[in-house]
Amino acid sequence: MKTMELKAALLNGAYDERLTYIYGGAAVEAQKQRYAAAIDSFASLYGADREVALYSVAGRSELSGNHTDHNHGCVVAASINLDIIAVASPSDGNTIRVKSEGFPEDAVDISTFTSPRETPLGRSDELIAGMVAGFRKNGYSVGGFDAYTTSNVLKGSGISSSAAFEDMIGNILNYIYNDGKIDNVEIAKLAQYAENVFFGKPSGLMDQVACAVGGIVAIDFADPSLPVVEKIDFDITAAGYNLCIVNTGGNHADLTDDYASVPAEMKAVAAYFGKNVLRDVREEDVVASIPLLREKCGDRAVLRALHFFAENRRVTMQKTALQTGDLDTFFEGVRASGRSSFCYLQIVYTTKNVAEQGLSLALCLTERLLSGKSAAWRVHGGCFAGTIQAFVPAGEVEAYRAAMDAALGKGCCMILHIRPVGAVRL
Repeated sequence: MKTMELKAALLNGAYDERLTYIYGGAAVEAQKQRYAAAIDSFASLYGADREVALYSVAGRSELSGNHTDHNHGCVVAASINLDIIAVASPSDGNTIRVKSEGFPEDAVDISTFTSPRETPLGRSDELIAGMVAGFRKNGYSVGGFDAYTTSNVLKGSGISSSAAFEDMIGNILNYIYNDGKIDNVEIAKLAQYAENVFFGKPSGLMDQVACAVGGIVAIDFADPSLPVVEKIDFDITAAGYNLCIVNTGGNHADLTDDYASVPAEMKAVAAYFGKNVLRDVREEDVVASIPLLREKCGDRAVLRALHFFAENRRVTMQKTALQTGDLDTFFEGVRASGRSSFCYLQIVYTTKNVAEQGLSLALCLTERLLSGKSAAWRVHGGCFAGTIQAFVPAGEVEAYRAAMDAALGKGCCMILHIRPVGAVRL
């Protein structure tokens, strides 16, 4: 459909049913205006007479399993109703042009940018080139396209803006050049490849899978090349709770070394036993070897390894709790995960700047507000900066939001819903 024809169809209701399914009925009009504005921006940049389509990729929230995926552990995660959207059109030649709202345009020549830079710069053009390289590596078709994107998956907020962007590039390539036949789990694996190899960030696979697949999913990464993804049919909103993400104002920039230290230290413990990851090591062997591990790997590495084993057990418990509707047990696991992440995983603040502890403060305030109620809270995402997560009873949510906004800044508390789909073309 041509650019302006698509806008007219959108505003005249042709996409209302689809938008209702993705965002909920109350959000349809706002989303129509959002997509229409994106179409206008595309038209002004790339032309009003182009064959275009609309795309969406969800942000994600990790519900259980903090820093387990990179050591082949298990997680429970969910797509949320914040997303990156795109208007995209195929183009002749070998250039992918992506203009993201608020950022300079990326123009990537995919015939020349075919291998990672010797020293990655952590730039979005590396994610685009990495996705194309991953598609080629796996035998999929690629080509040029022009796209305009806008996102409310806030950068540095722990809801995976980079993973959503990577998945979006794969989503567009999938539909324009591969007839939409590539499975979203496969797109997620290619997104991890782009982030690890071209972008230079040693992330696990959880973010990409959760953004791409959608809904609540339990993921077992025992074999990362074939992750076992299991959908969980549970509606937290219908059960009377809101998922709140509180953005403390910290930013994830310049924290790559902090993030990298977590999988590296866990893998150092695994290497002591001749293994690559902790999933292949017995917990009792780690406990029995603590004196030697302290000397070889350091105390923090031992603590992070012990967190991994306990967190992996919690994932199993919390998955079962959601499947059976046992929210008390699920919430117990959320709170235990938060304590472990603070005390043992040690990712609530960076030791580079101990004066800045927005996450610690947000957790403290949340405990004061919700302690004694049927609720739960924990650090969220990769941490060291960014956001916390809280499951708040619907009747308490406005008071909670007001209190957090008063302390940490207006608009810091986002009241979210879990959406049923991840990476899609509308």
